[in-house]
Amino acid sequence: ALARIIEMVRQAQNSKPAIGRLVDKVAAIFVPSVLIIAVITFMIWFNFGPEPKSAYVLLTTMTVLIIACPCALGLATPISIMVGVGKAAEFGVLIRNGEALQRAGQLTTIVLDKTGTITEGRPAVTALIAVDGNEDELLRTAASLEAGSEHPLAEAIVSAARDRDLVLHKVEGFSAIAGRGVQGEMSGQTLLLGNRWLMMDRGVSVDALSHRADELAKLGQTPMFLAADGELVGIVAVADPIKADSKEAIERFHRAGLRVVMITGDNQTTATAVAQQVGVHEFFAEVLPGDKAGKVAELQQSGAVVAMVGDGINDAPALAQADVGFAIGSGTDVAIESADVTLMRSSLHGVVDAIEVSRATVRNIKQNLLGAFIYNSLGIPVAAGLLYPFAGILLNPIIAGAAMAMSSLTVVSNANRLRWFRPEGERE
Repeated sequence: ALARIIEMVRQAQNSKPAIGRLVDKVAAIFVPSVLIIAVITFMIWFNFGPEPKSAYVLLTTMTVLIIACPCALGLATPISIMVGVGKAAEFGVLIRNGEALQRAGQLTTIVLDKTGTITEGRPAVTALIAVDGNEDELLRTAASLEAGSEHPLAEAIVSAARDRDLVLHKVEGFSAIAGRGVQGEMSGQTLLLGNRWLMMDRGVSVDALSHRADELAKLGQTPMFLAADGELVGIVAVADPIKADSKEAIERFHRAGLRVVMITGDNQTTATAVAQQVGVHEFFAEVLPGDKAGKVAELQQSGAVVAMVGDGINDAPALAQADVGFAIGSGTDVAIESADVTLMRSSLHGVVDAIEVSRATVRNIKQNLLGAFIYNSLGIPVAAGLLYPFAGILLNPIIAGAAMAMSSLTVVSNANRLRWFRPEGERE
């Protein structure tokens, strides 16, 4: 894991964002232009300069070439990126490439997956409502069916059954129904466990417990209906506790002027309850795993620059679709590989930290570039002897060399100011 972290940081520090490629294009014009200016300087002094002409020609031409050396221009972007990526790593934010570092500062919308991102991702059974009153048998049946699933909700149900020392039965023909639930055969019965949509698809009436399910959903819990041979058996409710710092991090998003959208497969009522608890004003509920990337694309088509934050396998397409993908470090390898940024702390504060570091780094790069361009714009005319006809002043090549070195020193010093940068959450 350590080697992987080091490699990711190394790759990011060596990569080049769009602003860096722009500098390359400018340098491709700047360098030939300087050579042309040097030739023009040579010709002017050779034809119109005082005696001894050779001395004046050599002095001015060499001074132009020395002072126009684009060292500062070449250092402006990469040194800021190296410091910025390293600074982000200090706060547990691993940025995969320079493009992501620049793009993060331009984000306008943050899409947050609910399970494992806003919440702990470790749900627990909170309520058992059996039609016949036998809660243990309800839990035993549900856990036997879910034993073949790797979903976090399934793990919570199986764990609850083990805590009660319930012996699970063997289930055959198990299959998962994406975004709906699971089904299987046990003791000659066909079992279904899932949301209201699964029950509707299979013609199972949930009217007897519909009101109780709505009450649980309003509390932020996820009610799952269990049916055997088309008859409702009961409800198993599971809740995933919200991370302690999620609400505070989302408040930081709002203060930074970012639009926050939650995306979840939970029903509308449960999604509303969770959104209200953490201060999210927009959300997509009852979203199937395969549709998350489509929701991100919809936001992008509306003109938003979108970040996706997730941790699961089903988040990977959305992470890849987003302008910047943030993967929770405790999530799946597929999610981490699909993302541009990995959050080692599993906290949403890392997303805001990354955005603040990005903005500070891009601002630092622009300062470096502005300083380098102003320096060359002012230095080249003086080196060419523009002031000589009016004040008799020519720039000494030694002074020009010192000034060129000072410009590089200024850029390096300015970039190193990022080492003292601290995001808002770290300052508090």
